[in-house]
Amino acid sequence: MKIDPDRLLTILHGTICAAVRADSPDLSARQLALLLVIELDGGMQTVRGLASQLNISKPAISRSLDRLCDLGLADREADPRDRRSVLVVPTAAGRAHVADLRAMLQEAARPVPVRRATRRAAPADAELRAHTA
Repeated sequence: MKIDPDRLLTILHGTICAAVRADSPDLSARQLALLLVIELDGGMQTVRGLASQLNISKPAISRSLDRLCDLGLADREADPRDRRSVLVVPTAAGRAHVADLRAMLQEAARPVPVRRATRRAAPADAELRAHTA
């Protein structure tokens, strides 16, 4: 499915504006990408895997993850298969944040109803008619 790039920008604009107005934490693009990856890709990622998938450094992942954990949107858990490894998982609040974002996207993607403009006589037109009558 091909979508017009201007339409995509309009949807992004509407979504970001809705997110700014919402009573939810402001996330950087990196933090949002991290949250989306851990939520949409099954909920269990390692820092190493996230760094590889997003093509950014592990320290950058760790800083973003620290912020997501502080906000209660993600958590670190010990990997039950390998205690040396840490898994990054979304919290219930993180999943709710993604669900809210999904709803904002859907709202922003709704077609805008076309309103037919009714032509009103401009004040100058009314004056002109009054003087010529």
